[in-house]
Amino acid sequence: MDDNTFKSQSFFQPCRRLEFDVEIYNQEASKQIEDQEAGQQIEDQEAEQDALVNAYEKFDEQPKVGMEFTSDESAYEYYNSYAGKIGFSVRKDWVRKSDGVILQRRFCCSKEGRKYEKKQINQPKFNRPITRTECQASMSLKLQANGKYCVTGFVAEHNHEVVSPSKVHMLRSQRGMTDVQKAQADMADDSGITPKATVDYLSKQYGGRENLGFLPIDYKNYLRKKRMKTMEKGDAGAVLEYFQKMQVEDPSFFYAIQVDEDDQITNMFWADAKSIMDYGIFGDVVCFDTTYRVNSYGRPFAPFIGVNHHKQTIIFGAALLYDETIESFKWLFQTFLSAMSGKQPITILTDQDAAMANAIASVMPESYHRLCIWHIYQNAAKHLNHLFKGSKGFEIDFGKCVYDCEREEDFMTAWNVMLEKYDLVQNKWLHDLFKVREKWTLVYGRNTFCADMKSTQRSESMNSLLKKYLKCKHNLLRFFTQYERVVADRRYQESMADFRVRQSTPVMFVDANMLKEAAKVYTPEVFDIFQNEYKKILNAAIYKCGEFDTVMEFQVIYNNKDEGRTVRFDSLDSSVTCSCKKFEFVEILCSHALKVLDYYNIKVLHPRYVLKRWQRDAKVGVARDHNGSRI
Repeated sequence: MDDNTFKSQSFFQPCRRLEFDVEIYNQEASKQIEDQEAGQQIEDQEAEQDALVNAYEKFDEQPKVGMEFTSDESAYEYYNSYAGKIGFSVRKDWVRKSDGVILQRRFCCSKEGRKYEKKQINQPKFNRPITRTECQASMSLKLQANGKYCVTGFVAEHNHEVVSPSKVHMLRSQRGMTDVQKAQADMADDSGITPKATVDYLSKQYGGRENLGFLPIDYKNYLRKKRMKTMEKGDAGAVLEYFQKMQVEDPSFFYAIQVDEDDQITNMFWADAKSIMDYGIFGDVVCFDTTYRVNSYGRPFAPFIGVNHHKQTIIFGAALLYDETIESFKWLFQTFLSAMSGKQPITILTDQDAAMANAIASVMPESYHRLCIWHIYQNAAKHLNHLFKGSKGFEIDFGKCVYDCEREEDFMTAWNVMLEKYDLVQNKWLHDLFKVREKWTLVYGRNTFCADMKSTQRSESMNSLLKKYLKCKHNLLRFFTQYERVVADRRYQESMADFRVRQSTPVMFVDANMLKEAAKVYTPEVFDIFQNEYKKILNAAIYKCGEFDTVMEFQVIYNNKDEGRTVRFDSLDSSVTCSCKKFEFVEILCSHALKVLDYYNIKVLHPRYVLKRWQRDAKVGVARDHNGSRI
């Protein structure tokens, strides 16, 4: 063995011995700690037992015969306080009254008496544990001539074990929610916070469960009792009370209730001042959907939904319907227009419901009724399931009929080709769908403003939010509370967007005067749409096709891939129109029109192409509808 080997071995050997010694030391230390903890636990138990004995035997504030109290309640509070220090729960025992005045009363230990044994033929599924021990501890009172209650009897001894100080907060008579805690509980419940999360939060606030003053079951019982009070009034009474309260707080709050021959509520509609004001500004397009059911009665919930200048969902009002008949829809739409000063929307989007369609045609003849394309696809997938699953080509061909045709003759050709290709000429569902083609295919809808909405999915989103907080077992008043939460959340999102508009400027991909002007007037969300259209002109080619007096016709092709769009420019007033109809449908200029304006070196966006409802100051000043009429 050389020197290096010897040095290496002598170096590592002590390290192994040291590691072994440390392990032994840790074991001994752990054992000492365990012994100390066990000893401390025994000492704590002995100290706690001593405390119980001292409290039981030496308590110098225990009730005494001859003590007087101003009322029986103050006597109960005193005895219950004493019970909390001793470690037992108090129960109000017998009472003797005369003309409503308490003459005598007795408070006793909760373990007084014994369990009553009922004779049962069948064995019960659950036997309650025995809690009574015939304890004699009690305090008796009697009303004196001076109007005070005097202690006439007191028994201090208990025939059972009293609880330790750390468990006193679990005794029934020692538990109770303060007014502050009830207010906190009400706010938490109205905010949709679960009972468990609320109790955990309050426990943290009060320094632990033992300092809270009540148990989780007490909190649940409080909520149940509060809801039962509402249910005692009945849904009708609770709803009327809610509407009247809202009208006191908001004089412009509008509500209407329809009753049947027996004066039972059938349909109801409501809208607050903010909803009515929003409709005056953004009520050109409305989504209406009744797919969500509320409470155990299965009432259809029918919100009137729109979109604001930030492209956010807003709520114009809501209804709870008894059924979905023509009569119910007619009453609802007439009531809605009454609340909105008779203003009919330009476009109303709904699902494919015959009763709803008839009611809209009767009550809103000036509105363009469009069907939700999402629902069209859902129904198509149900009725033509074999084609959607078995052929990718069918979905593409069906989509062309829905979205891609710009002329009616192109749609008719594409539709007939699809029917022949997939042997669907005799299909009844497609035959019925074709009858209402003006309501769903975009070739008929592009000429009417729809705020870029093609479906009622904004209503679906509203419903999904409500489903998070509502269950069928909840009563109507509970529904209104949660509905207010959702509305408040939507409005706060709008407020945040208004704030960001004033605090920031959109980023422009190029230093262009037209973009600068658009950034000043449009909200950031709408500006992004406009800027994306402006970007496309860089890859667009323009070809002059003809001239008709002051009108020049161009063909604009994007990226050499599409068939191109026909754009007409009138030099008389510098107006521009495009065959894609994006401006008519969305009220934002398309890339094809912008390419022609750029061709004529028009670098400023004319006010006629900036709709008021998309502007930053859409809610400032006098709002006007799509036709320019004052609201």
